[in-house]
Amino acid sequence: MSKINILPDHLINQIAAGEVVERPAAALKEMLENSIDAGATHIDIALTAGGIKHIRIKDNGIGIDKDDLPLALSRHATSKIQSLSDLERVATMGFRGEGLASIASVTRLSLISKTQDAPHAFKIEAADGVLGEVAPAAGDNGTTIEANEIYFNTPARRKFLKSEATEYAHCLSVVERLALANPAIAFSLTHNGKQILKLPIQSPDERTAEILGKDFQAAALSVNKDNNLLKLNGFIAKPSFDGGKSAQQFCFINRRFVRDKTILHAVKQAYRDVLHNQISPSFVLFLTLPVEEVDVNVSPTKTEVRFRNSSAIHQFIFHALNKVLSKTSANETASISSPSAVFGEVFKTQGIDNTYKKSPVSYHISSPQQGSLKLREGKDIMQTYAPFYGRNDALDETIFRQPESVQQIDNQQEIPPLGFALAQLHHIYILAQNANGLVLVDMHAAHERISYERLKAQKQTGKIAAQSLLIPLKFQATNEEIATLTDNSELLAEYGFLLKNQGNEIAIYSIPKDLPHIEPVALVQKLLAEIAQFGNSNEVAALENHILATTACHGSARAGKYLTLPEMNALLRQMEQINRSNQCNHGRPTWIELPLADLDKLFLRGK
Repeated sequence: MSKINILPDHLINQIAAGEVVERPAAALKEMLENSIDAGATHIDIALTAGGIKHIRIKDNGIGIDKDDLPLALSRHATSKIQSLSDLERVATMGFRGEGLASIASVTRLSLISKTQDAPHAFKIEAADGVLGEVAPAAGDNGTTIEANEIYFNTPARRKFLKSEATEYAHCLSVVERLALANPAIAFSLTHNGKQILKLPIQSPDERTAEILGKDFQAAALSVNKDNNLLKLNGFIAKPSFDGGKSAQQFCFINRRFVRDKTILHAVKQAYRDVLHNQISPSFVLFLTLPVEEVDVNVSPTKTEVRFRNSSAIHQFIFHALNKVLSKTSANETASISSPSAVFGEVFKTQGIDNTYKKSPVSYHISSPQQGSLKLREGKDIMQTYAPFYGRNDALDETIFRQPESVQQIDNQQEIPPLGFALAQLHHIYILAQNANGLVLVDMHAAHERISYERLKAQKQTGKIAAQSLLIPLKFQATNEEIATLTDNSELLAEYGFLLKNQGNEIAIYSIPKDLPHIEPVALVQKLLAEIAQFGNSNEVAALENHILATTACHGSARAGKYLTLPEMNALLRQMEQINRSNQCNHGRPTWIELPLADLDKLFLRGK
């Protein structure tokens, strides 16, 4: 007796539905993609109980002809492909001919459609995969489809659905993704009779702001790169944007939302030395490429793709984003998108929050004789500093003479983005005044980024300049340190470190130049320990950046170091000249600006 049986169509449909319709959101996605492919410019969505009980989609697309209604609910029936070459050049959202058939096999489905030249609409219903007769119905041009009681006929599958709130959240994500990719389509969404979204036809910028919110919009950096074959546009968040989460990572290929490891890796690589390790980058990216260069027929969900040349895609995206992120410097963009957020809920109250009722802080005021400032009413303000220095007489007028560079700025009515230094706070922060208000700079973080960028620039042009030590420094080395040096001495030499084994000691003959704050022994020990952890020649590129970052960190001015006003101002000017200066190598902000308007709110001025 034969043990192999041909499955009935009913069971085949339910097996296919398990792949395509894993939850209400998947059914919603299939239905919405059909509306988009139909050329709709307005789509209304209604959900009940997170889509578990009811999903209704109404669009104003081209509609479905009366004779095609039964085929629309049949498996492997589609108007979008007819041959293998069509499959290899898919440009529509749907193409498999499985979506509606799968939904019809696990729901009670109703489909009403009218083409522009039809006298009236027609309706077909399906329950448990069984199709009814086509009949006349009332309806406008376009299509209305309703799916009721998902998995009503397979209770075992229905038990795997989550709560209504969870299923609704997945449905909302589907709508947001498709709305982002199609700003020329108006979307409305109601859930349990309550209006959730009402999006008119918008520009891409407006739609992005609507979906991701004003905070993302304020932190967004525009991406636009085109090499004739590939085109990338969209927005990425500044590295200092602390609202980042994986839910705010949207990638579209030819307007299709995808989850792709190649693209995500390229994004992470671009952010690698500007993003804090506890923050996920937020982005909305649209990659456009010839349809034959990407295979979208990988899985029934159509969220996975394969590229014909994935390495070229990776490089294209990485270089595009890296160029944008390199401009996150003081003279290009603000460090923190919403400075007011620094003060939390203070601005929402009539008084000052208890968070700020702390003991008074002490300030270190650099002597006015050590440099020149550009301040509003600078002379009067500087006069108040006299008691700090045991001076009761009037300050010498020469103190207020500005150097030529500052006079030139004065004449041109220009103030540098980071302004001019006023003082140090606890030997950690630089306080400066610019045209907008107060600037606070993390001294070590800023110097770290400056050192890192200089080292990278030197490395790109060859070896990093080294400075020989008059007397070599020696330290007792472990067996692991000696072995690591033996294997990596040439690599370290490229970074300015000339090290030699001397028995059970390591001698340091040279260190990177222009790092006055470096502690050679401690830095070399740290580098050797970190190199030993890699232990893989394939990680050389990552290791090289790590060496530079570690060197920059240890060679930068530490918190607690005293700086004169000229030194502070020199640091501010350097920050304005280098790339990525808005964040340190670890992704922390290097500076924030507090506008006078925000400071006025703190002190209830104008109340």
